[in-house]
Amino acid sequence: MPDPRILRDHYGRRYRVGESDVDLLGKPRSWMSWLSWAAMFAAGIQQYGFGVVAPVLMATYGWTFPEVVVSFALWTVCQACVVYPVARLRERGMFPPAVAVIIGGVLCSTGMFTLGHASTLLTMFIGYSVLGGIGTGVVYATCVGTVMNWFPDRVPARVGAVSGAFAYGSVVFVLAGGFWLTEGTRRPILDVVAVAVLMMIASTAVLLRDPPPRWWPERPDPRVWAADKVRNRGVAVNRPALREYRPSEVLRCPTAVAMYLIVVLAAAVLLFDVAYLATFVAAQGGGPVLAAVALAVLAGVTGAGRVLLGGLSDRLGRRRILRLALATGGIAQFVLLYAGHNAAGLVAGAALAGLGNGSCYSLLVSLVRDYFGEESALQNFGVLYSAKAVGALLGVGLAAFVVSTHGYLGAFAAAGVLSVLGALLGGRLSQPGRPKSLLPAIR
Repeated sequence: MPDPRILRDHYGRRYRVGESDVDLLGKPRSWMSWLSWAAMFAAGIQQYGFGVVAPVLMATYGWTFPEVVVSFALWTVCQACVVYPVARLRERGMFPPAVAVIIGGVLCSTGMFTLGHASTLLTMFIGYSVLGGIGTGVVYATCVGTVMNWFPDRVPARVGAVSGAFAYGSVVFVLAGGFWLTEGTRRPILDVVAVAVLMMIASTAVLLRDPPPRWWPERPDPRVWAADKVRNRGVAVNRPALREYRPSEVLRCPTAVAMYLIVVLAAAVLLFDVAYLATFVAAQGGGPVLAAVALAVLAGVTGAGRVLLGGLSDRLGRRRILRLALATGGIAQFVLLYAGHNAAGLVAGAALAGLGNGSCYSLLVSLVRDYFGEESALQNFGVLYSAKAVGALLGVGLAAFVVSTHGYLGAFAAAGVLSVLGALLGGRLSQPGRPKSLLPAIR
C-alpha cells in the first residue's frame, strides 16, 4: 500500500492522500454508499410508517390518539438525542460502524416487533419508543457519518441520497399498510417487516468500514478542488468555514442558535404531518387507502427532495435553498387544510410538505460543514440534530392539545406559520467569523 501524505489547501484544511479506496477496502468506495443506503432504507420505516399503524392500534385496544401519538413523540426524542453520543464515541474509535449498525439493526427490529405485539402503552413506550428510537438514531448517525468520511468531495449529493432512503424506504410499507393492515393482520405483517428490517440492516454492517481520518480520494487533487469553481460549483456560493469548530464552540455561536431554532421549526412541522396526516384524512372521510397514499407521497417526495435540493444547493447556495424549502413547507400546510378529502389536493399538499420541511435535514449536514468545518462535522451535526427532539414535543405533543381544542384548522394554520417563520429565520444565518460586508457602514 502506498505511503500516505498530508496536504493543506489555501483554507488551511488538511487532507490525507496517497491511498485509494481500493487500497483500503479492496473495492470501490461506492460500496460504502450503497451499504449505508440499504441500512437507512430499512431504518426509516418506524418514523414514516407510524401513521398507518396508529389507527390500527387505536381500533384494537381502544387507545385514544393522544395516547398513541405520545409514543411517537418519545420515539423521535430518543432517535434525535442519540446521534451526538454516537458521533462522539465514533470519533474516539469506541463505536466502529459495523458494531454500531448491527446493534442499531437489532433495536430497529425490536421497535417494529413491538408495534405488532404491544398490548399496553408501557410496552409501546419501552419497545418502540425507547429501544426502536435509539436503534434508528444509531443507524442514522453511523450511515451519515460513513458517507461523509468516504465522500468528502461529494458530501451534499451522497448525504442527500442516503438520508433520502430513510424517507422513501417506507413507501411500500405505507401503501401495503393502507390496503392490508388491519386488527387481524397487524401481527403477521409487522413480524415479517421486523425480520426484513433486521436482515437488511445487519447484512450491511458486515462490510461497513471507516477510512483513516482526513482521507481524500486519488482524484481530484484536494488543493485544486478547494478553489476550482468550474468542477466544484459549490465553492462560488457556499464558502468553506474560516476555521474548525468543536461542539463546545458551536454552542456559543449565534449562528448555531439560529440553526437550532430552524431545525426545531422544520422538525415540528414535518413530524406533525407524519403523525397527523392519516387521522386528518380519516376525519375528513377520506378512508385508510387515501390516507396511506398521502403518507406515501409525503415520504417518497421527502426522500427524492433531499437528493434534488442537495444538488441545487451546490449551485444556488444552501441558505437560499433552505429558506425556499421552508417556505414551500409552510404553503403545503394550507394546501392540505383546504384540500379536505379531495384526493388530488391531498396528494399535492403532501408532495409540497415532503419537498419543503422533509428535505431540510440533508441541507443541515452541508450547512454544518460550511459554517463550522469538517473535522468535527458529524458531532456538530449531532448537536444541532438534537433540535428534532424539541420539534417533536412541539409538533407532536403540543399539536395534540391544539387539535383537541381548535381542531385541524388551528393545527395546520399554526404549522404553516411555524414553517414560514423558519424561512424568515433562515435569513439570519451567516458564516461565523466572516463579516457580512467588506465595506464600512456609511453614516
